[in-house]
Amino acid sequence: MSDARVTSLDVARLAGVSQSAVSRVFSGASASAATIKKVRAAADRLGYRPNSLARAMITGKSRMIGLVVAYLDNQFYPLAIERMSAALQARGYHILLIMAGNSTEGIESVMQDLMTYQVDGIVTASVAISSDLTERCAAMGIPLVMFNRGQDGAGLSSITSANVEGGRKVAEFLIAGGHERIAHIAGWQGASTGRDRMRGFLEGMAAAGREPLAVIDGMYHREPAIEATHALMERSDPPDAIFVGNDHMAFAVLDTLRGALGLSVPGDVSVVGYDDVPMAAWESYDLTTLRQPVNRMVEATVETLLGQIEDPARLPQKIEIAGSLILRGSARIPEGWDIT
Repeated sequence: MSDARVTSLDVARLAGVSQSAVSRVFSGASASAATIKKVRAAADRLGYRPNSLARAMITGKSRMIGLVVAYLDNQFYPLAIERMSAALQARGYHILLIMAGNSTEGIESVMQDLMTYQVDGIVTASVAISSDLTERCAAMGIPLVMFNRGQDGAGLSSITSANVEGGRKVAEFLIAGGHERIAHIAGWQGASTGRDRMRGFLEGMAAAGREPLAVIDGMYHREPAIEATHALMERSDPPDAIFVGNDHMAFAVLDTLRGALGLSVPGDVSVVGYDDVPMAAWESYDLTTLRQPVNRMVEATVETLLGQIEDPARLPQKIEIAGSLILRGSARIPEGWDIT
């Protein structure tokens, strides 16, 4: 039989189950292992493939989740997207990935596209959402969860690492290491992550009666981080430690210090990042960094979004997940601190 002529009823008859059982198997809904085995065997024999568009028209559910990402230069996001896609597929959903900048017009257009595609839910990664878009999603019954970005007063669910606490941990670590001139190349101050990490860092410094040597917004991009590194090291009193707002920028800082400037890390200057992407453990970087617990963040995002899809009355929640400081060779290790 050709795909065009095979229906779910044909599969049900061959498998000896009801048509609704076939629907449950292919929609990812609850079904026994025996039923799943029989239905998939019958479908393979008949060459049946479910028509997702037709099912969406009947059920009102597309089983699609829109994922809006501002950029993929930061190595944290491809990793998070891969794991989020796998987690959603395991629950019978698929991701529709769309790139969008942080401009109001770009995000407006992207969100309108997602609403047109009738996605069941939306995850935004490092993208700000206007109150108007929030209201429109709510009116259309489309749950929205912010990943790795918070937004005050938006009435949205958000999943982040404990950024303030993380920034504070880095300050305490660098002070304990005996550093006297500690600078911060911050993440973009238009993002809650950049502001919160900087806030925690400044609070940690202040608690010890210290002030940072300098704070420069690195915009979460490589080139501004390189420029900031040159500006800091050209000072008459250059830093002996730099806290960088994410690993993507920290790699640029390390490349500049060791390459263009010929300095020793951590002999001349210690460097600490934030994220703990896989590249941080590479021998060429060996970056001390504050780990974002990506697996737990993805799990919380999926559970929150699907919970809101299943229960539209569920209230938004803001979840912060603490991460650990991963000690490697790019920063002086304080006496008594364990490097594992």
